[in-house]
Amino acid sequence: MKSSGRPSLLVLIGPGLLVAATGVGAGDLLTASYAGSKAGMALVWAVVIGCVFKWALTEGLARWQMATGTTLLEGWATKLGGWIRWVFLAYLLLWSLITGGSLGKACGVAGDGLFPLGDRATSQAIWTVVHALGGLALVWFGGFKTFERIMAVLVASMFLCVILAAALLGPDYEAIGRGLTRPMIRSGDLPYAIGLLGGVGGTVTLLSYGYWIRESNRSGLEGAKLCRIDLAIAYAATGLFGIAMLVISSRITVDRQGAEVALLLADQLQEAAGPVARWVFLVGFWGAVFSSLLGVWQSAPYLFADFRQLSKGDTDAIVDVDLDQTRAYRGYLIAIAVVPLVLVNVSVRHVQLAHAVLGALFMPLLAVTLLILNNREDWVGRGFRNRWGSNLLLILTLLTFAGIGIGDLLSRLGSGAAGPS
Repeated sequence: MKSSGRPSLLVLIGPGLLVAATGVGAGDLLTASYAGSKAGMALVWAVVIGCVFKWALTEGLARWQMATGTTLLEGWATKLGGWIRWVFLAYLLLWSLITGGSLGKACGVAGDGLFPLGDRATSQAIWTVVHALGGLALVWFGGFKTFERIMAVLVASMFLCVILAAALLGPDYEAIGRGLTRPMIRSGDLPYAIGLLGGVGGTVTLLSYGYWIRESNRSGLEGAKLCRIDLAIAYAATGLFGIAMLVISSRITVDRQGAEVALLLADQLQEAAGPVARWVFLVGFWGAVFSSLLGVWQSAPYLFADFRQLSKGDTDAIVDVDLDQTRAYRGYLIAIAVVPLVLVNVSVRHVQLAHAVLGALFMPLLAVTLLILNNREDWVGRGFRNRWGSNLLLILTLLTFAGIGIGDLLSRLGSGAAGPS
């Protein structure tokens, strides 16, 4: 384990900001863009509720870790049976390929929007490779502290730039207030409400929070309290990002697919508020997608390395292992940066379809296991057991995401189109 030293503000709120930065990416931008374009500010409430649901899930897995000293993946394997880790491994491998491809292509679009290199297809392909390999180098050579500092800068750029771009448009605060205080779904808005509920924040990357709080040496009741605070800050920032995207996209008609929606937003921002607004938004978009890529590159190998340690059968020794120094971690880092490059010429629409379906299937599993694990007092102790409020939020989350997953899967497989994700 790393020595903690004197706690700084970044140590205290860093893990939550990493969750926000990794979870907010091209998917959130696309979801909010479709919703804002079609429904305006009427669905602001869906952004807020989506953030509350993700907070409940992440707080639950953090509380498990503070109570037991083990990550949720370790808890699944030791308490629910070893079979679950093999199911999760299959899911993780597929998710890594699709997510890596999706993030790489989004970074290619962002790089091309800021600094085109020839024709659009060539430029986006070049920037995809540059970002994938650049992220690999930063994680490989930088270490956790460097990663945390870089992410802090990217978080600041993505949130401040997107919120500033929204402010330059002169948001309708009265409409935002109505959307927050008078929840409603107008005819035809249901798909966009579902997209916002499911699209805010991350999916599999929520599990990474456990490894980031381990790096910060959190434990016990005090650690659980810190987790609640930094997650509240993280999802409040995520909510502001989502609302800002609704403000921006409510002024346009989305007629493109994939991450190139960002370029449409930037062009129409320039028409509405001048060239400064275009560049501000593009910088924020780049910060969002590259921070998400960097976060996935750093965190997904933790999950694979943890799986490898669990496969050795010595669960008691896992907490004494620096997973980011293992061969499994390093090998998976190379794989997640390089292997998805095979998707560089695959249709953005198909990559997003697979990414959305995988994400929708994961959230109900996470909610169910937290309801099982954190309600066993003999496993977590009285002080960490779910209270009625936590159980209520997890049940609502389970029902919501199960409905989203089934409905989204059926509609996408039926139509073959990539809508809000």
